[in-house]
Amino acid sequence: MADLLAYKTLRAENCAEFIIQKSRFIGHGCPCQSEEEALAFLSRIRQQHRDATHNCYAYIIGRNAGIMRYSDDGEPGGTAGLPIIEVMKARGVVDCAVVVTRYFGGVLLGAGGLVRAYAQGSKTALDAAGIVVMRKSARHMLEVDYSTWQRLEHFLRSAPCLVLGTEFGTSVVCTLMVRCEDEAHLLAEITRVCDGRVETLPDGTLYYPWPEEA
Repeated sequence: MADLLAYKTLRAENCAEFIIQKSRFIGHGCPCQSEEEALAFLSRIRQQHRDATHNCYAYIIGRNAGIMRYSDDGEPGGTAGLPIIEVMKARGVVDCAVVVTRYFGGVLLGAGGLVRAYAQGSKTALDAAGIVVMRKSARHMLEVDYSTWQRLEHFLRSAPCLVLGTEFGTSVVCTLMVRCEDEAHLLAEITRVCDGRVETLPDGTLYYPWPEEA
């Protein structure tokens, strides 16, 4: 059963840029846990690009998207902030902010051109920062002997989990992350693959960033 508490956000702050009709656009994306963090990110980008013509933005805070704000920052009304946030809403992300910086290149884009440009800037920012799905997940430590490790390693390559690290000592200790809805079945399969010769130690639950397609 799918995790109904899962939500989409951004992996890490990042940016990318493109040129349209000699105007330089830079899309910045950043995960933010609060409106204060979003405003601090905006302030930092504004300072970094204080010589830019516009720093238009949008942010969505709360897993239920309870706080949504956007600004055209001097562009004609409805041509910048709104297309930025509409792309964010279409991608389903929350707890994040997007700033699209524009350095005017001397060619007017018109209202339609601006809407397309700022929508592209939002998409560029989201793709650069990386969309992830935060899912309730369980961390486990597995310990096996070397004769069992080869079988376990082969199984884990296609199993619904992420291997976070492996330590080789007198035995092999593997740390993995599994979505809570897959946990019971995965542990049963690991026991089967290892013929019961595996020690498992639960190491807590948390919301963990999984790839969007996972």
